[in-house]
Amino acid sequence: MITAQPKIGLFVTCLVDLFRPTVGFSALKLLEEAGCTVEVPVQTCCGQPAYNTGDRATARTLAQQVITAFESFDYVVAPSGSCAGMIKCHYPSLFEINSGWRVRAEQLSTKTFELTSFLTDVLGLEQANVDYAGTVTYHDSCSGLRELGVKTQPRRLLGTVAGLELREMEESEVCCGFGGTFCVKYPELSNRMVSDKVAHILATGADTLLAGDLGCLLNIAGKLQRDGVAIKVRHVAEVLAGLTGVPAVGEAEGGE
Repeated sequence: MITAQPKIGLFVTCLVDLFRPTVGFSALKLLEEAGCTVEVPVQTCCGQPAYNTGDRATARTLAQQVITAFESFDYVVAPSGSCAGMIKCHYPSLFEINSGWRVRAEQLSTKTFELTSFLTDVLGLEQANVDYAGTVTYHDSCSGLRELGVKTQPRRLLGTVAGLELREMEESEVCCGFGGTFCVKYPELSNRMVSDKVAHILATGADTLLAGDLGCLLNIAGKLQRDGVAIKVRHVAEVLAGLTGVPAVGEAEGGE
């Protein structure tokens, strides 16, 4: 737990910027209320799509841009286990050992965190002073869970939200089928995986699905829409920040 007011570089992520800015505003609100100074520098993609398809040259170029933009901050925080995992776990391997860029990538790696992990593990936040009237279930994204160990952190904070009931689904740790470019390369397999995920969500009887990665949320929300299922889909940061006055993921304006 830290006591000084840290200077945070908020890595917004491409999906949040393009599809769900409310998640970025929620992350900003949570960090500032926890006593941080937050800046959003000019930024680009973290490079994960290129990295996952084997284009290391493009991933390296994008990583250099991110490193340059964020290395002056005390911490880098992202409302995404996927992007945070790319920076923290994969950036160093893009550069030759002992090179200047390798050292800079390793330094950035040590101070990069997923949002709920940073709030609880670094800042020591124990209470979300908001309310949410509803039953929710939580999907664990692959990168956040397996690369960063994000599992209990969002649940601890959700447990302090007044009016919220958390109902765990079966196989919450199983992939939803998005996987970045995976859903493009293997659409039939991806659809089967998200169909299984939706079945587990429905079995809980929850009225809201939460997760910490927008890619997962967009994928699941799309399947729910196609199946005609009326379950709200939200990023966990939106609930923790109390910014739920906008339509849920996949809903049109005025749909809630």
